[in-house]
Amino acid sequence: MKLFADTPLRRTLQVLADLLFVAWLVLWVWIGMAVHDGTAQLAEPARQTDSAATSMAEQLRDAGGQLGEAPLVGDELAVPFDRAAAASDGLAAAGRDTVEAVEQLALLLGLSVALIPILIVSAIHLPLRWRFIREATAGARFIDASEDLDLFALRALAHQPMHVLAKVSDDPAGAWRQRDPDVVRRLAALELADAGLRPKHLPAA
Repeated sequence: MKLFADTPLRRTLQVLADLLFVAWLVLWVWIGMAVHDGTAQLAEPARQTDSAATSMAEQLRDAGGQLGEAPLVGDELAVPFDRAAAASDGLAAAGRDTVEAVEQLALLLGLSVALIPILIVSAIHLPLRWRFIREATAGARFIDASEDLDLFALRALAHQPMHVLAKVSDDPAGAWRQRDPDVVRRLAALELADAGLRPKHLPAA
């Protein structure tokens, strides 16, 4: 598998693009984590409410239990404390629900902030890189014999601009049909250069 071009300029640009892509990923993952952590901190008051209400409910139940041991009127004395403990349990449950809702919101915001720019850039960068890798890998396999140059020369006739072909020959199509080795090699070199392969890697005619 050929990951990078043979030509120095294009290879350098590819390496820089890959490094920038990785840096972009790291940046937005960090931003997403920062958004998540910042949003999750909003749940801290609810956590404190949950903790305080739970502690209060336990204390009220203990107090009600102790008063309930009093003879004759113990049960009646314990009723207000049991009710207050139940109310504290409700307050603690509300605090826990709030914490859960804020944590879910923090996760959703963090993922959204990170994934949207990552997916946008990935949709542009990754297909381009995959296309190059596929074409360059296939091209590298096709230049192991001089007979293979004919295929690239034919592709050059179809793909290269007219003014570029004119620099190769006054009649590049005719020269290709006559199997002129110099013209075939020069045409193939044009197409291979577009694929990121060095023309000097061409086999001898």
